[in-house]
Amino acid sequence: MYCSPISNKIKHKNIRYNSPLINVNKFVAMKRVYFIVLLICAFIFNNQIFAQSFDHVDISPVDISYLRENKISKPLVKVVYGRPQKNGEKVFGQQIPYGEIWRTGSNEATEVKFFNDMKFGDKVVKAGTYILHTIPGEKEWTIILNSNTDTWGAFFYDQSKDVVRIKVPTKKAKEIDVFSIVFKQNFKNMFMVLAWDSTRIDIPLATQNEILARI
Repeated sequence: MYCSPISNKIKHKNIRYNSPLINVNKFVAMKRVYFIVLLICAFIFNNQIFAQSFDHVDISPVDISYLRENKISKPLVKVVYGRPQKNGEKVFGQQIPYGEIWRTGSNEATEVKFFNDMKFGDKVVKAGTYILHTIPGEKEWTIILNSNTDTWGAFFYDQSKDVVRIKVPTKKAKEIDVFSIVFKQNFKNMFMVLAWDSTRIDIPLATQNEILARI
C-alpha cells in the first residue's frame, strides 16, 4: 500500500510523541512540580508554627525598677515584678485579701536583687536575689524577703526560707490603677515604695556606708 510523504510524517510524529523518552521526561517534570509544591507547603506550615509560638501581650506586663545613688552610679537594688491592674472599686481588702500571703505583683513572684549588703527596714540583708512577698493589712503590712527564688506567685511560698520579716505602716495617697514599685530618696533617706489604689507602703533602705555614718 502506498503512503504519501505527509502521512509518513504524521506517523513519525505519533511515534515520537508516544516514545518512552517523552514519558520519562514528563514523569521527571511532574516530580519536580510535586517537590516544589511540597516545599512551599512546608515553608507555609513552618511559618505558621513560628508565628504561633509568640504569646499575646500580657495584661499584667513585667517591669523593672532600679535604685541608684545618682544617674551614673551602679545600681544598688533591682526589682523585677508583674504589674496587675485594678479590677473593682477597691483593691486591698477585696481584690487582694487582707491577712493572706501575696506575691506582691502578678504572675512570677517578684524578685529583688541587692547588689551590696543593705539595710532593709531594720534588718541587714546580704547581697543577693530574694523573692518579695507581703501580707497586706488595713493599717500595716508584713514585708517578707524569701530565699526560694524562681517561683510562680506565692504558691510555693515556704516560710522556713524567710530571710527577713518586717512590719511597715500603710499610708494613703492619690489613687493609681496599676500596681507599681518605685524608689524615692529624701535627703539621705531611701525607700522602696509599693503603690496601688490609694495605698502606699514605704520600706526604708540604707547602704552600709550610710549605716556606718550614722553610728
